Amino acid sequence: MKVIKRKHIQTYLFLLAIALLTCKQAYAQSDSLLAAYLKENYGICVSQRNDAKLLMSGHDKFEDLFAEIRKAKHHIHLEYFNFRNDSIANLLFDILAQKASEGVEVRAMFDAFGNSSNNKPLKKRHLKKIQESGIEIVKFDPIRFPFINHAFHRDHRKIVVIDGKIGYTGGMNIADYYIDGLPEIGEWRDMHIKIEGNAVHQLQDIFLSMWNEETKQNISGAAYYPINDDSSLKRNKKIAIVDRVPRKTANIMRRTYAEAIQTAENKVQIINPYFTPTRIIKKAIKKALKKGVKVEIMIPGKSDIPFTPDAAFYIANQLRKKGADIYVYNGGFHHSKIMMVDSSYCTVGSTNLNSRSLRYDYEVNAFIFDHDITHELINMFEEDQMESTLLTKEEYKKRSAWRRFVGWFAHLLTPFL
Repeated sequence: MKVIKRKHIQTYLFLLAIALLTCKQAYAQSDSLLAAYLKENYGICVSQRNDAKLLMSGHDKFEDLFAEIRKAKHHIHLEYFNFRNDSIANLLFDILAQKASEGVEVRAMFDAFGNSSNNKPLKKRHLKKIQESGIEIVKFDPIRFPFINHAFHRDHRKIVVIDGKIGYTGGMNIADYYIDGLPEIGEWRDMHIKIEGNAVHQLQDIFLSMWNEETKQNISGAAYYPINDDSSLKRNKKIAIVDRVPRKTANIMRRTYAEAIQTAENKVQIINPYFTPTRIIKKAIKKALKKGVKVEIMIPGKSDIPFTPDAAFYIANQLRKKGADIYVYNGGFHHSKIMMVDSSYCTVGSTNLNSRSLRYDYEVNAFIFDHDITHELINMFEEDQMESTLLTKEEYKKRSAWRRFVGWFAHLLTPFL
């Protein structure tokens, strides 16, 4: 009997080892497949020797960002969809003015539509004061007659580069509500990432390309691309910066998301605030489900805009019928734009899974090929499941007939939302 038990144990351990090895290979395969896809189709190389830090709240982002800005020596570059004219933006511009007085080059760019569409825009008198403090501030694509010409291709990126060594990107603009929330939706949940290392140069490329095109300046040179030899950094994070530029890399974001989803081997987890994905992404999700991949999607129960959330519920319910697990987050407004694949890699960025981001606007995402960072996001996802409702057939029917009709009608308009 002892011999039989020992044989059984040995067989079990052998099979377990094979299973673990197969799982590890599958995970390695999905991330290497995406890395190869980016290289072969868009010439994007995965950058080596980086550090990365997730900033999971507005408080964490602004505390970290302001501390690094105060230490800047040569330049500070900021590119945002909007700077809301409130206390956090005023504090930022005060800090930037101080750095400008010390001789640090400060350049800031914001989107004209993003500015005018928020309820506390920067006005001419504010811009004049900012410029007088030594900060170069530029409005991207000012809205002029005929206004329809400026409805599309807005700059939705969020980028900061400090001394060419430290970079930030993600889903947060500059506004108080990232810290304080809003009365109508409660806490504002969002995600940003801080990067140190070689990938920062890619963020610098994006900013300077946009800045030079808009201002007709020619800002360039080695001072903006320093060789970072800081041995204190672990530099074990592999990162690819994916940048959507209308008419140049118009399909890059939707095809990269689709490739990541359909080449997954085990699990895909998505959090996105305006979940009205284009056909290619819906097709990729259905393909993944068909081959047995577990797909979990989290959408917010509350939103800062009308109409689109109804379409999101309708589309999410259709994917539920195909086998996806849909979680409706009830702890406020989840504005994060993240995805985790096979516990192996993840993405954090500005891209909403809607037509505006995927077909029209300027966007940027960091794809991080790192287990530790990915697991941080997975742990957050699992914690947020505790504040979410699993969307079932019965739960969906709790929505009024009118809301369900609005969702059906709204989904017909998603190519333009």
